[in-house]
Amino acid sequence: MLLCCLNVHAQSGDLLHSVLTQLSQHPTVRAAFTQQRQNPALAQPQTSSGQLLFVAGHGMLWQVQQPYQETLALTGSRTARIDASGHAQTVRNERGVSQISQMLQSMLAGQFDTVLRQFTVSAEGSATQWTLHFTPKQARVAQVLHGIQLDGGAFLQGIRIDMQDGTQTDIRMSDTRDAGPLSAEEQHALGTP
Repeated sequence: MLLCCLNVHAQSGDLLHSVLTQLSQHPTVRAAFTQQRQNPALAQPQTSSGQLLFVAGHGMLWQVQQPYQETLALTGSRTARIDASGHAQTVRNERGVSQISQMLQSMLAGQFDTVLRQFTVSAEGSATQWTLHFTPKQARVAQVLHGIQLDGGAFLQGIRIDMQDGTQTDIRMSDTRDAGPLSAEEQHALGTP
């Protein structure tokens, strides 16, 4: 029985390593997203959609286009709102947002050790269709964040974030592709050369 459990754990670790290696092959990624947020205090889920850009080592640009327009730059532990003229204003993160953002950035960059320091991770599926489950290790984070589930194939396709207060955020990505050259505005927002 113990040998069976150890073998499953090793297979899960191998799959996780394979997925992170595969994702790190795409250092800049663009995708369309649809986000649905369910909050126990609200009768209807909140839905938004837009575009995202991930640049390994620099962060993410999250551009909401519907039902309102807003651009956020998530770089390291900092979140900034980018106005129409390209100026950044730091915004106060909700508890747990910084940790989630950093984990996603580490994972998409293939930083295996960084992810495992912060989360207990289990993996299922195959390299072509996988699901990863993340449970926070730090008690302070676990008070706010219940867990994160990611799924995908060659690219990340979905993120589900479950908070301890019952709030659930589902993000689905489509038209995911290598980003190509960044615009001057994107480079400025993410601090890339």
